[in-house]
Amino acid sequence: MKTGQLITSSILAGICIGIAGFGYLAEKGIIGAVLFAFGLLTVVHYSLKLYTGTAGFIQKNEIGSLLLILLFNIVGCLAVALIARCSPMPLQDTAQQILEARLANGPLRGGVLAIGCGFIMTTAVTFARKGQHLPLLFGVPLFIMCGFPHCVADAFYYLCVPTEFLFEHTLDILAFYISIVIGNFIGCNLYRAITTITA
Repeated sequence: MKTGQLITSSILAGICIGIAGFGYLAEKGIIGAVLFAFGLLTVVHYSLKLYTGTAGFIQKNEIGSLLLILLFNIVGCLAVALIARCSPMPLQDTAQQILEARLANGPLRGGVLAIGCGFIMTTAVTFARKGQHLPLLFGVPLFIMCGFPHCVADAFYYLCVPTEFLFEHTLDILAFYISIVIGNFIGCNLYRAITTITA
């Protein structure tokens, strides 16, 4: 895939996750978690480039492309976050509650929990690529209800919080975010480690 196509695909994937996150902030809980699956189903259907849908399938020389995907996933999330700020619903308050809970847990624990999300996502995408979407429908609500951070979804939540809160906790947010990006990556590649050992 050419760089321009990669960027466009990554932005669209970020928009899909942003819309899913919008729905979750509007209807938090099990209903919102189930609705969030729309975002991942759309990403898979259109074969868009999402960090957690790509990290488990790349080669060593593709790390640069993976980081580019994440960057433009965040750009897509930003576009939807700007729309969310126009909503009369208390989306900013809900997003701040999520972020406060994340920060209270700390980077180390957040990174460990993010491994669970990565593993679920790679497993679900593997099945979806074979036309089996039930693991995706169950996997998305599962990682949300377990509190496993998803680095693209979290980017959307962070971009939705009140600006003053975002600036006040910038360093803490950055430390936490880096840890969950790494945790997601480890989780996405966990199956590779297991299959290598058992081969």
